[in-house]
Amino acid sequence: MSDETPQAGDLLVRIGAIMFLVGAVATLATVTPLFIGSEPLPPVFYWMCMLMGAGFLVAAAGVIRSAVAQRRQAEAASRPSVP
Repeated sequence: MSDETPQAGDLLVRIGAIMFLVGAVATLATVTPLFIGSEPLPPVFYWMCMLMGAGFLVAAAGVIRSAVAQRRQAEAASRPSVP
């Protein structure tokens, strides 16, 4: 385990990565029957393939949120304190 404190957007990146991986596995499972000549999978698998793109968008939103939070923190640290 890491002793770093979680930053803004970290949870979104993790959720997005999991969604992406589930979508990638569903894509492989959907394409495989086309190569081996068996019957196609049910439409649910085709819908699950869309998780790959959605996961990418969720992870990208987490990265953007983290960058914005770091920028705000840097700006707050660089401001002179008024006594």
